[in-house]
Amino acid sequence: MSERIRILMVDDHAIVRAGLRMVLQSVDDFEVVGEADSSGAAVALIAQLRPDVVLLDINLPDGSGLEVAARCLALAPAARILMLSVHDDREFVRESVRIGAHGFLRKDTTPAELRRAIRAVHSGDAFFSPPVARRLSEVLREELPEPSVAASLEHLTAREREVLVRIAQGLLNKEIAGELGISVRTVESHRDSLMRKLGLRTVAALTRFALEAKLLPQAGDSPTRAP
Repeated sequence: MSERIRILMVDDHAIVRAGLRMVLQSVDDFEVVGEADSSGAAVALIAQLRPDVVLLDINLPDGSGLEVAARCLALAPAARILMLSVHDDREFVRESVRIGAHGFLRKDTTPAELRRAIRAVHSGDAFFSPPVARRLSEVLREELPEPSVAASLEHLTAREREVLVRIAQGLLNKEIAGELGISVRTVESHRDSLMRKLGLRTVAALTRFALEAKLLPQAGDSPTRAP
């Protein structure tokens, strides 16, 4: 059996954590390594356990899950963040992506979709449940500058698109270079070119662009590492 995906669950409701644990432990490739019911406990466990994936509730009794997500990415950059919420509020979705979360699910998702989302973000893909993806699309339509996404894509070379997809999937420059058979310096050059051509300055902005351009799989799609 391949190495298990190590998961940390963060939710202040014990019954929710129990339900999540039951869903996750029903398959062989997941291992729940810890549970936290507060922001403080979550940050401590993230630093201690270095989980592969963090299932993170947005509403916590001692702070916001968004703050925990930012701390998590600083403490354990390799961890993948999958936000959970009963709401798909546009501000929550926007801020989650801005911070660098790798996916967002509503709590009314099915067990099968939850497992699919965990595997997707762990493999380097982004994953948003359909209602959340619609919210994100609304936000992107409002925030993306002209020219349109389609027009912007026309200015990108095939190689730049390949690099863009992998940047949005969370791969490091060295990993991108290995996958594409090019040098790290060349990847850096493509990254600079992408930001210049698209008028974007951060990886989060590139990820938003890739989502709007439908270069990344969304909920219901088969995860892929390249278009």
